[in-house]
Amino acid sequence: MRKRTIDEIKQREFLKMSELAELNGVRYSTIKYYSELGLLPFVQHGTRLAKHYKAKEASKRLKEILRLKAKGQTIPDIINALIKL
Repeated sequence: MRKRTIDEIKQREFLKMSELAELNGVRYSTIKYYSELGLLPFVQHGTRLAKHYKAKEASKRLKEILRLKAKGQTIPDIINALIKL
């Protein structure tokens, strides 16, 4: 299976973890970490239970996390801020 181009990724409704990372210019491990903390909601389906993210919602949430982080917020502060949304 070939890797999707960035233009193909932008067209998709659901993204894999690696595609979400590439689309938003962050590392795969960043997406994994925020997902494990419950900050990036995902769905799992298929036999291997791969994580899939709604492209627009996940990108918006990721940008908000990165914005708060850039302002010096800690992870607990970010979790509390996003719970209120």
